[in-house]
Amino acid sequence: MKYKILFYSAIILFFGSCVLFLRPVPILPEADNKIYEGFVERIYEVGEYDVVFVLKDTPSRFYINRGAEHGRLNVEDLKTKLIGNKVTIKYPEYWTPLDWNQESIHLAKLEFNGETIYTELTE
Repeated sequence: MKYKILFYSAIILFFGSCVLFLRPVPILPEADNKIYEGFVERIYEVGEYDVVFVLKDTPSRFYINRGAEHGRLNVEDLKTKLIGNKVTIKYPEYWTPLDWNQESIHLAKLEFNGETIYTELTE
């Protein structure tokens, strides 16, 4: 009986952990997103076509998941257009144990001079 309780507890813990670790990034209405403005210091591509933006004076990096896939965003064009310039980033606030201190933040919308460079938000 004691082993049964331990076994079922382990299964519940495992599935609970999976839910915490593997939950998708929420896509919120634009009004519910956090806003960050800053100057672009660096842009690079990493992993599976992810585009990463490093802004001045912030320890966090903002990324567009699979942004460079199928030519959606061109990293070299973004570098030419955005490095050294002020951008507005909108992102959902959420917590995951994989990034508990929010060093890598999923970017939902990127704007430059009133122009939307990227968005995954629906109007």
